[in-house]
Amino acid sequence: MIFVYLHGFASSPRSAKAEYFQTCFRSRQIDLQVPDLNQPNFSQLTLTRQIQQVQACIAAANPEDQPVTVIGSSFGGLTAAWVAEQCSQVQCLVLLAPAFQFLSHWQARLGREQLQQWQQTGSMAVYHYGAGQMLPLDYSFVVDLGSYEDAKLQRSIPTLILHGSQDEVIPVQASRDYGATRPWVQLIELPSDHALTDVTTELWQQVQTFCCL
Repeated sequence: MIFVYLHGFASSPRSAKAEYFQTCFRSRQIDLQVPDLNQPNFSQLTLTRQIQQVQACIAAANPEDQPVTVIGSSFGGLTAAWVAEQCSQVQCLVLLAPAFQFLSHWQARLGREQLQQWQQTGSMAVYHYGAGQMLPLDYSFVVDLGSYEDAKLQRSIPTLILHGSQDEVIPVQASRDYGATRPWVQLIELPSDHALTDVTTELWQQVQTFCCL
């Protein structure tokens, strides 16, 4: 089994959860692949680019065509779901506060005026937690996202969703809605926010059980 971890939007492989899971998997003598989804640059980021990058990572790490488990956090969780939809090697998903309904939530948060300004200028400054600074993001990110509909994610593979009940970034209702029509999805709600950094021990326990580690 190959294991891959996908960090969230404007994050990095050095995020707290990414490093925590690497340490946990290492304790089990398992190599956890954590690609940098900011490459080659953040400003040109799109969901399509992330999907293609992860598919390439899986192909490079898995020449013997072993089953793959993908763990994705937030926007990395959304990416993981789309990778699994397109890549038969992925046989198991663990999604941490996955960013389902991402575009609608973000549009509501930004508001019409800011969205129009972003479209007109072609770029908007976004705080990048991994880099610790504001970085430009092209409007192509929004255009690309518009071509992806959560309803089209229909591949029935074992999926565990861990989502904070106090999440204000991607409300837990998004995961409830996703799991409601997909019997292969198990949703566990935790007393935490979007970051889930105060329940990491519980996250690891659930991952161990679900993945039979």
